[in-house]
Amino acid sequence: MESFDEKACAKYISALLLFGSNGIVASCISLPSQEIVLLRTFIGSLFLISLFRLSGQKEGRISDKRHLRFLIFSGTAMGASWMFLYEAYRLIGVSIASLLYYCGPVIVMAVSPVVFKERLTSRKLGGFTAVLIGIAAINMQSAYEGRSNLGLLYGGLSAMMYAFMVIFSKKACSISGMRNSMLQLVVSFLTVAACNGIKSGLVIQVTKGDWIPILVLGAINTGFGCCLYFSSINRLPVQTVATLGYLEPLSAVAFSVVFLNEMLQPSLILGAALIIGGAVFAEGRSME
Repeated sequence: MESFDEKACAKYISALLLFGSNGIVASCISLPSQEIVLLRTFIGSLFLISLFRLSGQKEGRISDKRHLRFLIFSGTAMGASWMFLYEAYRLIGVSIASLLYYCGPVIVMAVSPVVFKERLTSRKLGGFTAVLIGIAAINMQSAYEGRSNLGLLYGGLSAMMYAFMVIFSKKACSISGMRNSMLQLVVSFLTVAACNGIKSGLVIQVTKGDWIPILVLGAINTGFGCCLYFSSINRLPVQTVATLGYLEPLSAVAFSVVFLNEMLQPSLILGAALIIGGAVFAEGRSME
């Protein structure tokens, strides 16, 4: 029987809680969402590059150019997903945006029969159906409350980009560990920088009060969080990673209620339960 790596588990949980607090930290920054993501990816990239160099790992050449292209696509999707997500934070709130964003893994599960030739079991189909009902419940309540339709669209697009990120990252299987996360984050920064440059230029006016949350979001939540995440997942059982992974959206919702005073109506609570419960149920086979 394999011994359980408690240290790796603690690091993984810490990473998930850091990721779950992203919306709270971002709410303390007065910049437009696209500029927040630009600074986040820039600082996070510098942090990971520095750690990669300090760790003594050699960059070397990537022999499989096909996998490198997949990684570039994945990094591009990561940057796009964060831009959509942070705009959704602003328009519809952290809790709803986070729940919509975390439909991304379920999208991956739904397309896995085509992309990865995996069998779509009745359990996965049932979980996917529950998630769709949960999304419908959230959308109906949001429409009733007069929330931004554009914000809901951005939340959905963030989930789609999340799915593309995961799919292409899985296909770049020869590039792993810190090297994978560093390259993806650098590509995501370049993607966001290009979009920001076209839209409004790369000159950002940062007020004194914004610097602390920006550095926290970039260095701690992104750079350090990615280090904790990628250094722990390969040392934990798949079922542990899958089960604990739902701490991220749950903590994001909990933090938004506690720190931002966001109210969750019964239909939103039902939608959250269906989305997270449906995803857990769909992955139940790997936990048996």
